[in-house]
Amino acid sequence: MSASTSLAPDWLLPPDDANALADGVWPASAHRDDDGVLHIGGVSTSQLSRRYGTPLYVVDEEELRARARRTLAAFRSAVEPHGVQARVYYAGKAFLCAEVVRWVTAEGLAVDVCTGGELAVALAAGADPARLGFHGNNKSVAELESAVGAGIGSIVIDSWIELERLIAIVERGGGTQTVLVRVNSGVHAETHDFLATAHEDQKFGFTLEEAPAVVARIRQHASLVFAGLHCHIGSQIFGTAGFQESAARIVEVHAALLEGGEIPVLNLGGGFGIAYTSVDDPTPIEALASGIVEAVARECARRGIRMPNLAFEPGRAIVGQAGVTLYDVGTTKPVEIGDGAQRLYVSVDGGMSDNARPALYGADFSARIASRVSHAEPALVRVVGKHCESGDIVVDADYLPADVAPGDLLAVPATGAYCFSLANTYNYVPRPPVVAVRDGSARVIVRGVGIEDLLAHDAGLDGGADMPVLSERSESK
Repeated sequence: MSASTSLAPDWLLPPDDANALADGVWPASAHRDDDGVLHIGGVSTSQLSRRYGTPLYVVDEEELRARARRTLAAFRSAVEPHGVQARVYYAGKAFLCAEVVRWVTAEGLAVDVCTGGELAVALAAGADPARLGFHGNNKSVAELESAVGAGIGSIVIDSWIELERLIAIVERGGGTQTVLVRVNSGVHAETHDFLATAHEDQKFGFTLEEAPAVVARIRQHASLVFAGLHCHIGSQIFGTAGFQESAARIVEVHAALLEGGEIPVLNLGGGFGIAYTSVDDPTPIEALASGIVEAVARECARRGIRMPNLAFEPGRAIVGQAGVTLYDVGTTKPVEIGDGAQRLYVSVDGGMSDNARPALYGADFSARIASRVSHAEPALVRVVGKHCESGDIVVDADYLPADVAPGDLLAVPATGAYCFSLANTYNYVPRPPVVAVRDGSARVIVRGVGIEDLLAHDAGLDGGADMPVLSERSESK
């Protein structure tokens, strides 16, 4: 083992070819041309970087659409033998913009939003309000009023306070509103592991023991229509064991609630994992769909009840691998760690402002040089950003050709989910645009935020002429 490889995590092995694109991590359209230049959606990444600059979010439209179609088909196929229906909501929090709303709805998906802003984007993009679901643990009165006024399909109740707010709003308007109740099954899953407990310590939803009282309160009001229970057990989940355990607990409560009336839907959330590195082995969506649906069917059969329609809310599984982020390499720096071990730091022109997941969650990503092919030996690198933070890491560990150098274009795959959504302008670093590629063409679908935009928001630079001024004197009047 070389000095550099001794610093590599156990799961990361030196590749035979540091130019190769790992299967299942990149969009299906990703390939290198004869010069080693990476193409996505039929478009050269070198051309994209020259035209739009870096950092740059690139989204393969056909990859996203294909994953939406495949997911919907998988769940519809899984429920068909049971004579029920499946609805798939795209979880907008993963990445939402007008074009993505149009793409997923065109492919037959509904859309899940969790703030007034996401609701506004979905509506502005032309989504059918009846095919929207509204999540969130702290929906304001204004947000609930907007949702009800728009004719939203369902609101997921998350607290007693929210329930009372919604009752007042709907009764004041004289209409009705369909609702679900979010419950915590006591099952928390991450990747291939899950933990089953009596309670979960989290801000979302009600306990299973609370659910009957909440549903009883809903059923007291003709203005609210109780559609079913909702549960979400985690994110980036591999396998079906956690879903099966959660289903058993949720169906138990669902069955008891049937004494008070029909319950048409059971929403089991999302959290389906994807591959971020070559060693990730996510469960195919068809296997996930079949395993989850069969688990619900078994639990319903055990209790002698009719199986409800099912709903699911994937986000990452739809958009994650459709996204690739492009960076320009600025500097490289070999750092001696001790005992002869050395790590090569590769600094790029973005960082935790465009991908906060490594800093927030310790998430692993991978990288490849996108502008050329190299015959140099693989070297262990850490790709870091330009922010004034030691935790500003884009790729904690991967192998790149040892001759990686300033001016190289670097591509980081599987950045479609929770990268743009969590983006910020820390250190006054501009926010990258989002470019969609398909069939050899590219177009901007979200404009970037440049330094001039940041300065325009600084009221101190124009005297704040259009800003209201409050003072104790004005308040006393």
